[in-house]
Amino acid sequence: MENYQEIIKKNKTGTIVKTALLYLGLTLWSIVVLFPFYWMILTSVKSYSSYNAEYVPKLYTLAPTIRNYIDAFTAVPLARYFLNTLIFTVLTTALMLFVTVLSAFAFARLRFRGKDIVFAFFLSLMMIPNELVVITNYVTVTDLDLRNSFAGLILPSVASVFYIYLLKENFEQIPEELYKAAKVDGTSDWRYLWKVMIPICRPTIVTITILKVIECWNSYIWPRLITDDAMYFLVSNGIQEIRENGFGRENIPAMMAAVVVISLPLVVLFLIFHKKIMEGVSRGGTKG
Repeated sequence: MENYQEIIKKNKTGTIVKTALLYLGLTLWSIVVLFPFYWMILTSVKSYSSYNAEYVPKLYTLAPTIRNYIDAFTAVPLARYFLNTLIFTVLTTALMLFVTVLSAFAFARLRFRGKDIVFAFFLSLMMIPNELVVITNYVTVTDLDLRNSFAGLILPSVASVFYIYLLKENFEQIPEELYKAAKVDGTSDWRYLWKVMIPICRPTIVTITILKVIECWNSYIWPRLITDDAMYFLVSNGIQEIRENGFGRENIPAMMAAVVVISLPLVVLFLIFHKKIMEGVSRGGTKG
């Protein structure tokens, strides 16, 4: 009886130690991950003079200020860039969802000659370096005279092979017998897609939407290439414009304030929908 109790005590002790080590590791990792965000926010509330007076950077400030945020909006028309980014993100995401849902449905349920070959060709496009795609897109958009326009910004981003593949795998988890039964009842493909497949696969669609929003909001290389008119600049262009004007190099706290403002919508979006993102990714990566 005593030996049995000792074994139970040892097991409990081992469990407590493992749990403590696990939480300690997670705490340390969270500090590593969150520290850049803390440093960004801290720098954004330091005054210009106090920041430049620090030979050794301090992890705190005794005199926080919001002056840097005012400077960030007055150095460049950041509000207009926010509006441009919002228009670009909403339109691009909406068109991408339309193309992705229809393409995934076609590859998952429709029967047509050469479907497997076409899909294999689609997947092979993922192996092409992004730099080559950017070059060809730039030449195409320039030839179509779409530089410095929302159409030129949006069109190259309305299709994503990865999102089509992810949603196709999710659609294929729905039993095909359900589709055949719907066809026997006279249900059209569009109605079946809208009433059955999309509601079932909503977590994955929400995940794709959020990931695309983040991708568009953080877009930098393509907007820099295709626009040189400030009327079509995005928030990423605004940060670069601050640096090119010399403002960012002289006033790093103001530049960090602009980065905080730009990052805040994405952080809020992720905190609200992070469970949906995890659920959608897990569903998309599971067969059967």
